[in-house]
Amino acid sequence: MRIREETYWQWADTQLHSRSHDEQLSDGTSIDVQVRLSRVGATQLFIGVYARSGKALLEEFYPARPGETMTRALVWGVDRGRALATGALAVAEVEPRRLQA
Repeated sequence: MRIREETYWQWADTQLHSRSHDEQLSDGTSIDVQVRLSRVGATQLFIGVYARSGKALLEEFYPARPGETMTRALVWGVDRGRALATGALAVAEVEPRRLQA
């Protein structure tokens, strides 16, 4: 079971149509990538990387992916999630993203 952190709960909105990709790597790390259209039509993206225990290693979101369809954003997010989970992209270099009030 994933232990969601504040970034996910700020981003979550069950009323918006979304697509998702869940993946578990051989070491037990899991990736959760979700994409949706906002109420004003912007493509939005959430990426979560979780340890085998379910603890969040990283959660980030993008309030807008200008010029990208949901499909393109989902593919980009999956690639980024894999890179973060495998160490190809250092987690320390990632700025957390939060919803603006």
